[in-house]
Amino acid sequence: MDRTTLTGIAFTASALMLCSNAIANDRDKAKRIYDRLVGTPPSVTMLDTLEGLVSGGQERNAALLAMEQDGFYNVTLKNMATPWTNEASDVFAPLNDYTATVIGLTLDDADFRGVLFEDIIYYADQSRIGALPGSYTITTPSGSNNNHYEQLEQQAVPLKDVLVAQPQSSVYALPAGATAGVMTSRAAAKAFFVGGTNRAMFRFTLVNHMCRDLEQVKDTTRPSDRIRQDISRSPGGDSRIYLNSCIGCHSGMDPLAQAFAYYDWSGEEGEDGGEIIYTDGAVQGKYLINENNFPHGFITPDDSWDNYWRSGPNENLGWGAGSGSGNGAKSMGQELANSDAFASCQAQKVFKTVCLRTPHSSADVTTVNNMTSSFVGNGYRMRDLFADAAVYCSGE
Repeated sequence: MDRTTLTGIAFTASALMLCSNAIANDRDKAKRIYDRLVGTPPSVTMLDTLEGLVSGGQERNAALLAMEQDGFYNVTLKNMATPWTNEASDVFAPLNDYTATVIGLTLDDADFRGVLFEDIIYYADQSRIGALPGSYTITTPSGSNNNHYEQLEQQAVPLKDVLVAQPQSSVYALPAGATAGVMTSRAAAKAFFVGGTNRAMFRFTLVNHMCRDLEQVKDTTRPSDRIRQDISRSPGGDSRIYLNSCIGCHSGMDPLAQAFAYYDWSGEEGEDGGEIIYTDGAVQGKYLINENNFPHGFITPDDSWDNYWRSGPNENLGWGAGSGSGNGAKSMGQELANSDAFASCQAQKVFKTVCLRTPHSSADVTTVNNMTSSFVGNGYRMRDLFADAAVYCSGE
C-alpha cells in the first residue's frame, strides 16, 4: 500500500473521529441542558429529541422543551425560590404561597416585576386537580395555615398543571391596595412580619430580589431624620459607632421600611399558626417600641415612604422613573421592582441555579449582562433567563 493510500485512510479515520466527537458533544450538550433545568436525567426518547434540536442549532428550543417538564417547576424553581421565604434561607422548607407565586409567574411568562407589588397569589385549582390522572386530596388555601401547599408537595402534584393566578385580596384579609406580591404573602409575613420591627421584611426583600444586603448599600452621607427612636445614637456609650456604622444602614432603610407600618403577624415566632394583619391608618406598635433609646428620634405617623438612596452611592442601583416616595408596600414594591438592580438580580440568581456557580469570568459577567438586557427588553419573563443560562452553560 503506497503512502498516498495510507494518508487517505488516516484522513478518513480522522474525519470520522471528528464527526463522532461533534455528535457526542451535541448529545452531551443536550443532556446537560435537560439535567440543569429539570434536575433528573432525560429519557432516551427525550434525549434524542433534544440532541436533534441542538444539532440543528436550536439550543434555545431544547431548553424551552426541557422547561415543559414537571421537574423544572416542582424541583428546580421550587428549590431556587424556597430559600427566599424564610430567614434561615432553608431550601428544604415546605412549599408555600410565596414559592408557588414565583413558580406561577414563571410558568405564565408574566412580567416578573409584579412579584413585588401585584394583587396576586398562585394556588392549585380544584377542577384542574380533579382532571389529573390519579387521586389527590388537597384542601383549599387558607390565610391561617399552609396545608394547601404542603399537601401539593407531599402528594407530588404536577404544579404546572394546576397552578392558577388569583387576586391575593380574595384569599387573605387584605384590601387590594394593601397587597404587594410576595411581600404580603402568608409565608413572607410569617417569616418577616413576626415580632421585630418589620425591618426584616425590607432587608430580606433587598437580599432576595435585589441581591444586596444592608452592608452593601451602607451610606453614611444620607440624612438621618427618619431613623426611629429605638436606635441608640450612642451604642455601648460610643456615638462613633452610630455615626460610622448604624446610620449607614438605617438612614436609607427606615424611610423605606415605613411602607410596612400597617402590617403585622398574628402568630408567635416558630409556630405554624397565624395570619397576616393589616390595619389601615393604624401604625403597628412595633414601630414605636423602645422610644427611650433616643426620645428625639423619628416617630412613625403613617405608612409614607421615601427612597433616600436615589441620591448618593446607591443611585447606581438604577432606580426607574418615579418620584421616589409614596404610601404603602405596593408602591414601595414598584420602586424596587423597577430598578436595574432588580433585573440584574434575577439574572444572577438564575445563572447560579442553572450553572451551579456564581458568575466569575469576564465571559460569565458579559453573559449575565446580556441576560439582564434581554430580560428587560422582552417583558421580564423568567423562562427567558433560564433558557439563556442553560444554553450558555451547556457548553461547559
